[in-house]
Amino acid sequence: MAEPNLHSVAFPTLDDAQIAQVSDCIQVAPKHFPDGEHIISVGERSINFFIVKSGAVDIIDSSGDEPKVLATHGPGQFTGDISHLTGMPAIFTAIARGDCELYEISQEALRRVLNQCPTLSDIILQAFIARRQLVRESPSFTGLRVIGSRYSPDTFRVRDFLARNRVLFTWVDLETDPQVDQLLKEFGVTEADTPVVACSHMLLLRNPSNQELADRVGVHQPLTSTVYDLLVVGAGPAGLGAAVYGASEGLCTAVLESLAPGGQAGSSMRIENYLGFPTGLTGAELTDRATLQANKFGAHLSIPTPATRMTFENGYTTVELDGGEPITTKCLLIATGAQYRKLDAEGCERFEGTGVYYAATPAEGRLCRGCDVLVVGGGNSAGQAAVFLSGQARKVLLLIRGDDLNKNMSSYLVKRIGQTANIELLCNTTVRRLEGNGHLQAAEIVDGKTRESRRIETPAVFSFIGATPRTDWLPAEIERDAKGFVRTGAALAESPYWTAARAPFLLETSRPGVFAAGDVRAGSSKRVAAAVGEGAMSVQFVHEYLRQM
Repeated sequence: MAEPNLHSVAFPTLDDAQIAQVSDCIQVAPKHFPDGEHIISVGERSINFFIVKSGAVDIIDSSGDEPKVLATHGPGQFTGDISHLTGMPAIFTAIARGDCELYEISQEALRRVLNQCPTLSDIILQAFIARRQLVRESPSFTGLRVIGSRYSPDTFRVRDFLARNRVLFTWVDLETDPQVDQLLKEFGVTEADTPVVACSHMLLLRNPSNQELADRVGVHQPLTSTVYDLLVVGAGPAGLGAAVYGASEGLCTAVLESLAPGGQAGSSMRIENYLGFPTGLTGAELTDRATLQANKFGAHLSIPTPATRMTFENGYTTVELDGGEPITTKCLLIATGAQYRKLDAEGCERFEGTGVYYAATPAEGRLCRGCDVLVVGGGNSAGQAAVFLSGQARKVLLLIRGDDLNKNMSSYLVKRIGQTANIELLCNTTVRRLEGNGHLQAAEIVDGKTRESRRIETPAVFSFIGATPRTDWLPAEIERDAKGFVRTGAALAESPYWTAARAPFLLETSRPGVFAAGDVRAGSSKRVAAAVGEGAMSVQFVHEYLRQM
């Protein structure tokens, strides 16, 4: 049987029985909308979901130079994409055509349909995912415009923040885009003002901070509950796993994330050893689906919301935020992960964002076309980056400090690297110095055995060395090992900070009700599947803890 094409998945038609099922589930009747009425506007939050009973609804993209109709929904079809569940603002306008009868369904009612009607849930969610994929792949969709130089750290930061948060945008490069002068004139800005963010014919922001950007384009979602059952700090695989299981099991669940969902895994261009995906998937795909799943069950994700401090009072945990109201919770999961260490090379910090990178995604790959690039590290992340970049760069030099790539890398990646003609493995090699004028232009590498040095002309060095846990915000009551990773488990019953009569649960820290999962936890296996498993497992211990409160 042939697989349905993406367009048919994106635009299904519900039959009368399916529409009646929706109506019965949430007790909704059709409403009349006159011709030309806007039922959804670009930028609108908390947008409603519409099923067409009669008439039609045009979906219009206004982000480019001229508005254009992307789709027309007829009887039995429905509006919307993943923004309905993630809380992001609408990216399209929806207008009634002809005298319409529409079923208007709130976000909360839509979640009820998705959770109570499995067949309908599959149709709607698959359509949402397919529609967003069609938009991403469309050469005619503009979305936001980011105008800035490839050699600007702020341009890189803005692009990276939007890309990681899956905000649709087009980058206009000051150095190479033929439209740049016209656009700068249109928006009344100069190169000195860049990076700037614009939408259609409207200038939105000039060199914004991540917080300003999040507030203006609708990424940031404030939390509203007074006390949560489970507060997760960190939205990597472990945090998202906990959010899905916690919310699906009825816990009032919130997730705080300082930058974007996905963690280190979110920027991986190919994960091939994750159970159930024999052809592999990208970290972005995994993150998109996990975020949608968590939102489907009612978890609250707040981004960017850095946690700065943790305190304890009357059996509850309070997390203080950077510039926001503190959040109180009965249980807390530390899932802040780890970040790659910086290269111990002269000039490293000077070129971060302009030649030194800690992820290899299409945004960075675009800067490497036809050039030689360096990837430093011997783990799976470095291997995945090297394979991805080999399709962009003229040559990839993979540098490891030791002499055996098999020591820390999965064998399938080792074989893939060995079979890729334009990847050169350099063992016992480190980066000594980085050079350039405003942006990276060359790197000096040195052989640790022969002490011979070599100068490589390159616009990019990708660092995937070691890991430093994100635990500097934690109080003394949360015990860590010598490397800063959070300790968990029964041995902590002897900790001076342990206050319960029982022994700590497997993933529980030195403070009752506070758990740790994923890369931040001492002794974890530092694999995506393990992190997801630990996040899910932590919810079992949360239930046990809440029963004993």
